[in-house]
Amino acid sequence: MSGGSRRIQTTPVPGPQTAVVLLPAEIDAVNAGPVEAALASALAGGPAVLIADGTQTAFCDSSGIAALIHAHHHAAATGAQFRVVVTGSPVRRVLELTGADQLLLVYPDLAAAQADGSHPPASPSAAGPEHQEIA
Repeated sequence: MSGGSRRIQTTPVPGPQTAVVLLPAEIDAVNAGPVEAALASALAGGPAVLIADGTQTAFCDSSGIAALIHAHHHAAATGAQFRVVVTGSPVRRVLELTGADQLLLVYPDLAAAQADGSHPPASPSAAGPEHQEIA
């Protein structure tokens, strides 16, 4: 798909054990690798919770879904929890059709993902996230 921003940004949020990666407007075969790398990099900082913020994401193809699933597995292996924010109905529909919504913790907005205490991480780390931006 053409158009839209493909910039990926990682920013610390309140609470030293949470990192948020702002996903681009479109995730497809062109940028799924950098999206997955940004999520892995954020996990390297040792957060207890990693949030993939897709509030600006209007399109996500199968390679984008695969990147999110890989991030979920990577987070689980490090003892972190992976949360995905999806506000756009087309992206939510793709998650439903692929069954990824049954594996991923999906939230309707960033505030809900940050506030959810019902799914505590497996093993919190004291290390805080780093700020990172990937174009």
